Amino acid sequence: MISGKEIKVLDNNAEFYGVPSQVLMENAGKSIAELIETKCKLDVKEILFICGLGNNGGDGFVGARYLSKKYNVTVLLTGKEKDIKTEVSKTNFNKLKKENVRIHFWDSKDQLQQLLSKCDIIVDSMLGIGLSGSLRQPYLTIVNMINNSKRKTIFSVDIATGFGTDTQIKPNYTITFHDVKYGMNTQNSGQITKADIGVPQKAIDYIGPGELKVYYPRPKKESHKGENGRVLVIGGGPYTGAPALTGLAALRTGADLVYIFSPKRVAQAITSFSPLIINPKKLAGKIASLSPNLIVSELNDHDKLVLDDIKEIQKNITRVDSCAIGPGLGSENETIETINKLISLFVKNKNSLVIDADAIKVVGKDPKILKNSKTIVTPHSGEFKELTGVKLKEDINTRKSEVEKQANKLGITILLKGPIDVISDGKQTKLNDIHNPSMTVGGTGDVLAGICVSLLSKGVEPFNAARIAAFLNGSAGNISFDKKSYGLIATDIIDNIPTVLKKYI
Repeated sequence: MISGKEIKVLDNNAEFYGVPSQVLMENAGKSIAELIETKCKLDVKEILFICGLGNNGGDGFVGARYLSKKYNVTVLLTGKEKDIKTEVSKTNFNKLKKENVRIHFWDSKDQLQQLLSKCDIIVDSMLGIGLSGSLRQPYLTIVNMINNSKRKTIFSVDIATGFGTDTQIKPNYTITFHDVKYGMNTQNSGQITKADIGVPQKAIDYIGPGELKVYYPRPKKESHKGENGRVLVIGGGPYTGAPALTGLAALRTGADLVYIFSPKRVAQAITSFSPLIINPKKLAGKIASLSPNLIVSELNDHDKLVLDDIKEIQKNITRVDSCAIGPGLGSENETIETINKLISLFVKNKNSLVIDADAIKVVGKDPKILKNSKTIVTPHSGEFKELTGVKLKEDINTRKSEVEKQANKLGITILLKGPIDVISDGKQTKLNDIHNPSMTVGGTGDVLAGICVSLLSKGVEPFNAARIAAFLNGSAGNISFDKKSYGLIATDIIDNIPTVLKKYI
């Protein structure tokens, strides 16, 4: 079974991987016609399609076009032609107008009653997935009238209109596309037929822009500062740039506020405008130009994270929605002990977490501290072994199976970085190959962590946040590669995150 949102993801990713919506709709409509022909008796005289204004209605337009070659077909549109919402549905409505089909536009109950009285078969092609709340007019009236009609055979397209509400079509048959939707059964959907409409296998196995379009939470107009994500980054020690890159990536992904807690030397470097402190100089200049947007706090020690920092960090837990821990921290013994205690603290407080870089090794020594938490861990193959004790093989199917197994065992989401990324929460697993070889440059993992934690701060579930992040990071990296070739650096990727957001949202 599959959810309505995941179907929307697949539709978008199918187009991204080469199968346009027009092809999917054509296949869907043809499947509708074939099912009705299979179930129809030869003496059927009239088929009435009642079509909505979105893509569910568009599927009906195609089905009506095919059936009009053999049957008398009438189409009732639930609004006016100008109200049809999608270009692909408009295209198929224009094709339908050229066929021998009687077309009516919703006018009144009397009009519908007359059309119902003349037909043998009713095709419900009004509303598909994504409906929430109660049915609005005219759908509520139409659904009740269809359900009250006598001696009619009712077919629903994809799902019954009103499915999941207190008033829905009660079909004899439902033809559903790609997979059965969650909650469908013979009581609410009649006899269910599943139709393959040509979603490419890559769109099923791999992530694409669909995840970003469907799951990225767009800010509400009435929202205020801080309501769209507050992030805490704990990082820095031997490496000064890492936590800054994570923080800036979180901002570019749409977090409202980013707090960075670092040792004194690192905090001073992040907020400095001197390229002498951060190397390379180009990276220093990039960070310095943006660093005023980061809220940077100095911790106790000059060079490393220490146990005395826990008290200060604990005061700020309630100020943030999610935390990224690990970028640039290093592996001093006291730092390792501090990381362990901080992770336990955040998990206990039910904050969502991103565990990256040096913090991954710490978790590997005591994995139970993350058990069943809202956490994303972002290892490469070597760090995966430190996390789980498992040395991964090169075969992608074996890697996929092992990541899924370990994610399930820990009750977290793992984003394994590699030539093909593997993302799994132990129940669902997706792959990603949207990136390029130049992204092995230092700092790209810190950027990925920042994107992940930003999405978590907005309330995105860890598995969805991880797959959006992989796509967003890789796509921004590919844009950067087109401009900078093998000379790209991590801040180029940060600069191009908004370009990807603008393109797909």
